[in-house]
Amino acid sequence: MLQIAFIRENQEKVINALAKRNMDAKSIVEEVVQLDEKRRATQVELDGILSESNKLSKDIGDLMKAGEKSKAAILKEKTVLLKEKSKVLAENAVVLANELTEKLYTLPNLPADIVPVGKTPEDNLNVFEEGDIPVLHEGAQPHWELVKKYDIIDFELGVKITGAGFPVYKGKGARLQRALINYFLDKNTDAGYKEMQVPHLVNEASAYGTGQLPDKEGQMYHDATDDLYLIPTAEVPVTNIFRDVILSENELPVKYTGYTPCFRREAGSYGAHVRGLNRLHQFDKVEIVRVEHPDNSYAALDNMVEHVKSILQELKLPYRILRLCGGDMGFTSALTYDFEVYSTAQERWLEISSVSNFETFQANRLKLRFKDKDGKNQLAHTLNGSSLALPRVLAGILENYQTPEGIVIPEVLRSYCGFDIID
Repeated sequence: MLQIAFIRENQEKVINALAKRNMDAKSIVEEVVQLDEKRRATQVELDGILSESNKLSKDIGDLMKAGEKSKAAILKEKTVLLKEKSKVLAENAVVLANELTEKLYTLPNLPADIVPVGKTPEDNLNVFEEGDIPVLHEGAQPHWELVKKYDIIDFELGVKITGAGFPVYKGKGARLQRALINYFLDKNTDAGYKEMQVPHLVNEASAYGTGQLPDKEGQMYHDATDDLYLIPTAEVPVTNIFRDVILSENELPVKYTGYTPCFRREAGSYGAHVRGLNRLHQFDKVEIVRVEHPDNSYAALDNMVEHVKSILQELKLPYRILRLCGGDMGFTSALTYDFEVYSTAQERWLEISSVSNFETFQANRLKLRFKDKDGKNQLAHTLNGSSLALPRVLAGILENYQTPEGIVIPEVLRSYCGFDIID
């Protein structure tokens, strides 16, 4: 959530920055500022009445001590009127504060200066590309055919048990999935990230805290009975560890990693581009989360990008890194880099990671602060990244490593799998 003081003092800057997201924010920014002015004026009036009431109470006490009961009674009548007025003002202040918060929830984060202008994924900037695209043998197949051939993932069985988008991993497919999870976690912990096991359901406050609500309400599975949400990513519970927390400056940075299944409704997703593992309702992902001093967050973002690169280099998959344009960035992000693996069998790029800096946007919602050297509370910066999302990484491995004899396992995973080939 954007800070109201910043919006109030930088209205044109906010409007111009959100234009990079192809959003005409002029009217809502003006409405936010007007609501804030009303709220502040109401609070000032309320504070004045409360101050006057406190003074009258003291005066009444002094008059009673002096035996001037008639004068004290006159002042008591005045305090009754002030109390009624203060009650109305306090109620109005709460209503205005809630209205202001709801309006602020509709404003996305401001893009960083280096975010490219653009409306669609085609406008994203390719900033890095590495790895040779393999030349596959004649008759090479996309992964949804390979998993049938080798009986390692069963999409139809998942439909029977639950529905489309909930695959069942079998035999060497399940082993490879588990190997990837363990490998990713080991890479992350070796890089200084502390492993956390977190709940897979979160309350409404947690979903608001990281920005999934109200922006992505339609994409989340919701248990109405207990008012809990299945997590779309480990980012939500891991980051909410720090909701309403004040860290000391010397505790920064905080670096956490966690594996969770993830659940997304992905309403309206159809077509060949979402076949097989390309788009699922339930999938596994290993996440990295950082809490940083504002002065260090962009260096931390670069470090996270290099970390994800090192994983893909070890997997020896061809990949590229995109700096997302304003129109393709997530609601909460100030700057995002997407990693994509090339699927040779599908002849297309598959997104397998997003690494983002949210600056103070999440921290403001979470009330996540740190006490600086001067003893003042400051909002921290939060970052997160997929390290990595499994379905499309698995799809890339199955397709790019296929041979006439079977699917060769990347060398770095063989000790985790316990086998060298799926045949």
